[in-house]
Amino acid sequence: MSSMKQKILVVDDEPDIVELIAYNLKREGYQVYTAANGQEAVTTAKKVMPDLIILDVMMPKMDGIEACRIMRAMPEFKSTFMVFLTARSEEYSEIAGFNVGADDYIAKPIKPRALLSRINAILRRNMQSEEPAEEKLEVKDLVIDREAFLVFRNGEKIVLAKKEFELLYLLASKPGKVYTRESILKNIWEDSVVVTNRTIDVHIRKLREKIGENYVATVKGVGYKFEA
Repeated sequence: MSSMKQKILVVDDEPDIVELIAYNLKREGYQVYTAANGQEAVTTAKKVMPDLIILDVMMPKMDGIEACRIMRAMPEFKSTFMVFLTARSEEYSEIAGFNVGADDYIAKPIKPRALLSRINAILRRNMQSEEPAEEKLEVKDLVIDREAFLVFRNGEKIVLAKKEFELLYLLASKPGKVYTRESILKNIWEDSVVVTNRTIDVHIRKLREKIGENYVATVKGVGYKFEA
């Protein structure tokens, strides 16, 4: 099984939740590590270098949002999948999660089969994405290095979260082509049931904040394109 070598870090302050998730992931063949709060998550992640991290949002000492923000600022975790697990359904907590670089969002109560399906799909996409296309794109004054997950503007490095990078690469791979929100969802998030048009808009906004306003254009009522 391909999952045998893949590591997953489960972070939650509720022991029952951790035990449930860990048990099911281990049965699936994953190597599972656990932590009880954001501080432990950062420390453990540095030691084991997981392929995917499942983070609860509300935790003592350091919450999941802050832990994700800290890890996303570290080069070694730029391409690590980070999935938020939370009972909170408020829109602002979802947006906050995506703002700091979350790849997906899973709501409690946990349904083991649905959770495994989502995790398997995320990691499978990661393996498939390792077969590409062009390793580097040079468009306008940007150099987009797909292999290193790095972007340079006039030689200056710009740090992007994984989904922000994938979104930029998709748009920049065909300058001038208009991508509908539906096609963006299919290409970047595929079958994730929690992702909405608002999620795409949040990522576009963060992308513009980091690379500048003059690269990605909004096509009203349709979607987005990279300015040729």
